[in-house]
Amino acid sequence: MESGGAYGAPKAGGTFDLPGFVRQPRVLARLLSALFSLIVFSCIFGEGYVNSPDSEKLHCIFHHNEDACRYGISIGVLGFLACVVFFVADVYFPQISSATDRKYLVMADLGFSALWTVLWFIGFCFLTNQWARTLPSEVYVGADSARAAIAFSFFSIFSWGWLITFAFQRYRMGVEDFTNSYVDPTPDPSNPYSIYPKDSHDNYQQPPFTQPGGAMEGYQPPPAY
Repeated sequence: MESGGAYGAPKAGGTFDLPGFVRQPRVLARLLSALFSLIVFSCIFGEGYVNSPDSEKLHCIFHHNEDACRYGISIGVLGFLACVVFFVADVYFPQISSATDRKYLVMADLGFSALWTVLWFIGFCFLTNQWARTLPSEVYVGADSARAAIAFSFFSIFSWGWLITFAFQRYRMGVEDFTNSYVDPTPDPSNPYSIYPKDSHDNYQQPPFTQPGGAMEGYQPPPAY
């Protein structure tokens, strides 16, 4: 688990350690997610559309279902771009001094990772179902690419699920830091004078050049001449 400043990052203004940054499990999981997304949409975009020998019209290799190819390419491209954006955000995360901005960034990472984990699960099931219904006579080239797209869709479920774990750890650390450092400024309502020290009245001293009231009783006017 990470440690440091707010939401598990070093304090703002600290030096950037590139080797240590790359070795972080969260960064490795993000790089794997980007790689898997790249493989999926590259396989479908490169060899996912085939045509029969007697026709020039291209069809999706997954049972001629255009939605299957579009779905795989879409979540692959968007997932890859999101990994790049969050990777850059991880680099600049220690430089963000506002705890509120860090909180929003961590929540965005957590929400997007959870969403894409679900989408990759749906994509894996969708592509697997369409590939099982594809006839061998419909596949002329690109069978290996189709299988690779299915396999790396399955791997992406776990890589993005791994990112959920790290984002949730960051969020929980930030909430705990805020709870432990927060102090209620409201005084105790049962003692409205609790803001003063207990012995403030005991240490009270009269101001200088002030005589007690009893000294006036022995006062006598000066003799008249």
